[in-house]
Amino acid sequence: MILAGKILEHELVVFESEFRKALQSKVSLLDKIMHYIVKRKGKQMRPRFVLLCAKLGGEVNAKTYRAASLVELLHTATLVHDDVVDEALERRSFFSINALWKNKVAVLVGDYLLSKGLLLSLENKDYDVLEVLSTAVKEMSEGELLQQEKSRNLNLDEDVYYNIIKGKTASLLASACAAGACSTFSDEKDINNLRLFGEYTGMAFQIKDDLFDYGNADVGKPTGNDIKEKKLTLPLIYTLNNCSSNDKAFIINTIKNHNRNKDKVAAVIQIVNQQGGILYAENRMQYFRQKAMDILLLYPSSPVRDALEEMINFTTNRNY
Repeated sequence: MILAGKILEHELVVFESEFRKALQSKVSLLDKIMHYIVKRKGKQMRPRFVLLCAKLGGEVNAKTYRAASLVELLHTATLVHDDVVDEALERRSFFSINALWKNKVAVLVGDYLLSKGLLLSLENKDYDVLEVLSTAVKEMSEGELLQQEKSRNLNLDEDVYYNIIKGKTASLLASACAAGACSTFSDEKDINNLRLFGEYTGMAFQIKDDLFDYGNADVGKPTGNDIKEKKLTLPLIYTLNNCSSNDKAFIINTIKNHNRNKDKVAAVIQIVNQQGGILYAENRMQYFRQKAMDILLLYPSSPVRDALEEMINFTTNRNY
């Protein structure tokens, strides 16, 4: 994301300042935790999408920075809550909030971040941005719950999988792009175009994330982790729908009863590779990437458009 970093050099500095202000509280424990959250921040991919989509339509302004802060506040809130749900003790090589301050504090911190984001928009009457992001929170919850519901019977349809990742992952990125567009574009068509651009990019991003489970790269989570958690991702769904009855029975039995057995999990990964599950998922990832590119190419060539193209390529070419 080198080009995006150069184009947004000034804007990212201002965003950092605005985001820190948005985190401030009158409770010393909260301030301590907020400082810890800022210290372990990630790539800030979503705020970059907000800022670049805004730049595509005009000059970044105060509303853009508030939208970027809201997106990052909501994203951080979901990560804190996810770590509680998943009983995760680490995130990005740092201890999770629940590991250091226990579940009750972590849940309250997530709630605080969510409320701070909503208030940031309400106090400044950014109702269009608030509507966009509130819809994302709803869709993220629905996506997670749909995954919980459908994964139990280990018979997940490919279309259902797309609905799940559209909600749990793509909706926030779609909302980030739409929120940025809301701050500079006046035509609703442009805002919807960039929402779809973000959605397709988010779909490609999640499929890439699912593919890491079948590789050997050090990506911050163990290979086979999704299988251990009984998550049906696209490589596995394709394999289950196309393999022999014996392989299917072995895969289902492993996921249900032996998902902590390293040898059996490795055997499942081998079957997925042999049946073309990896290649199929890679092709679908490229399909969504191209859908995002088609929308981006509706806009005139510019350094900002080039930076957004770089961001799309990052989602599909990243090694972590």
